[in-house]
Amino acid sequence: MQAKPFHYRTSDGFDVFAGKNNLQNDLLTLKTAFKSDIWFHTQKIHGSHVILVTDGREPTDEAMTEAAMIAAYHSRGRSSSLVPVDYTPVRQVKKPAGAKPGMVIYHVYQTAYVTPDEAEVEKLRVE
Repeated sequence: MQAKPFHYRTSDGFDVFAGKNNLQNDLLTLKTAFKSDIWFHTQKIHGSHVILVTDGREPTDEAMTEAAMIAAYHSRGRSSSLVPVDYTPVRQVKKPAGAKPGMVIYHVYQTAYVTPDEAEVEKLRVE
């Protein structure tokens, strides 16, 4: 059985999932997430694909910040401050033909700068 992605819940109730490896990142972003969910990934830093599940709601600033922090925490930028995290609706994320697992492209996005805080992130963990 495959391991499940990390599961978090933002302090205001949005579910957030983070892939544990390239194959899981693919599955999460390309198969599991809805087009209206928000995709997060550290900018030019290896890390997990993180999905903020919107369930048709407008995500709060708090949920967006916490999801960005989770993305920064699950990346090689974990111990840095002000890690750049790109985010965009899942519908903007594409997989180029023949690309390796976990490799995606996106052109329309915004960038948040967050400092990963292990204690904060662990408080949000569901499983």
